[in-house]
Amino acid sequence: MNKNKRKSLIDYSIFIPSLIILAIICIPFSMYESESLNLLNQIFDFIVANFAWGYIWYAVILVAAGLYFSFSKYGNVVLGDPMEKPRFTLFEYASILIAMGLGSTIMRTGMVEWANVSLSPPFGIESGSGEALLWGNAYSMFLWGLQTFAIFVMAAPALGYILHVRKQPFMRISEACRVLFGDKFTDGIGGKILDIIFLISILAGAAVTLGLGAPIVTYNLAELFNIDQSFTLTLIVTVIWVSLFSISAYLGIEKGIKRLSTFNMYLAAIFAIFVIIAGPGIFILNYFTDSVGFLISNYIDMSLFTNSLEIGGQTYIENQTIFWFAYNATWAMLHSVFAAKISQGRTIKEMILTYLFAPLTISWIATGVLGGLGVDRFMNGAVDVLSIVENDAMAAIPAILRTLPLSTIAIITFIIVAMIFLTTTLDSTTYTIASYTGTRDMSGSEPSKKLRIIIAAVITAMALIMMQIGGLEPLEVLSGILGIPIIVIQFLTIAAAKKMMDQDKAWLHNVRKK
Repeated sequence: MNKNKRKSLIDYSIFIPSLIILAIICIPFSMYESESLNLLNQIFDFIVANFAWGYIWYAVILVAAGLYFSFSKYGNVVLGDPMEKPRFTLFEYASILIAMGLGSTIMRTGMVEWANVSLSPPFGIESGSGEALLWGNAYSMFLWGLQTFAIFVMAAPALGYILHVRKQPFMRISEACRVLFGDKFTDGIGGKILDIIFLISILAGAAVTLGLGAPIVTYNLAELFNIDQSFTLTLIVTVIWVSLFSISAYLGIEKGIKRLSTFNMYLAAIFAIFVIIAGPGIFILNYFTDSVGFLISNYIDMSLFTNSLEIGGQTYIENQTIFWFAYNATWAMLHSVFAAKISQGRTIKEMILTYLFAPLTISWIATGVLGGLGVDRFMNGAVDVLSIVENDAMAAIPAILRTLPLSTIAIITFIIVAMIFLTTTLDSTTYTIASYTGTRDMSGSEPSKKLRIIIAAVITAMALIMMQIGGLEPLEVLSGILGIPIIVIQFLTIAAAKKMMDQDKAWLHNVRKK
């Protein structure tokens, strides 16, 4: 009996092949890091040189698809019983999506992304000039614009529909595409390939994200206690962080992810208010206003910029935009699966628009506050941010925070917010992967807590091993490249969502009655 129970915990037919393929990829990277990175960079440079236009239009088309689904007859379709109330209040729902959509990455890009752009601005603008600084913060906001969140959410309508309306037991890409390819493909090797591609991209992306998120905490801890950066420090932070996750996983989504996400929204708001009051508040508000105005004025230019004429030569923006969209594509299905799972009782319009605008609003505010603080310190000569970022971008974060009054409290609060973001990111990630690979009926139950902790251990081990051997950068580039097949799958799920709702005439039968 116990043996059967263990076998029923996870679908090994998709989980084991994904781990084997990742091991086959990661082992050579760990042994030949520089050669692997060089090869992957060559591949990525080829993609940027030949398919930059494709990534740009891919993101724009997903925004258009999101708006079409929201404001057409499909937008009123309820994911679940039209008579039932949504699972979460709007604030709780938005907080969970924000924690999932942003994570600790917003704290890194908000603090230092403007400096990367200012060092290599577009259109021949002088490096470090006032116009370069405007481009920097506006571009940081652009990275967290409509395109990013459309990439994250646009597979969710199909996944939410099969789970909450059609009550399918498995919330998988293969199941969503059943309506397009039929039972033979879905139940055969074709469906397995789709699901394995999803798992490989998510496991690799999760390891990279955790590896990139840990330094946000460790650099500030090193500054706080005046100690050196080391793998031991990273290991200690990871143990604490996995412990927090384990508690959250044990409590479940209602008491775990929801409470952590809403608490972090309040704590982040308090931190932002503190920075404005204790720091250069007037400058931050003015610079935020200028940045938003500059972004809106140049949003189309940023959205469609490939620099085909090489005005001013190659700059930071071209490659970063393509990498950002490709990397987001790697994460897209994870976000969509999670959004679909927690959207029971929400309409498709509510789900899409909340995911488009709630994280966007918070990320723009965070970028305005954190970026404004950094720019002020750079302009006043308090911190030579550009020079620091050229050598080690993460080192600029504690250097900027140190300039605040009560800097120790500011750094501690920053660390806590980052740790909670990391915890909710891992919690959401393992929740999604466990939902995806588990054998429980996901239309009526939660994924196994034991399975979530096993998956967390796998992701954490991958991240720690790659950080220890210095091989995280190749995996980062690889995770961006792995986004390519996900793009195809995304468009398939959009077509599948429309076809399923058309078949069921869902806009007539599965809507809230007035």
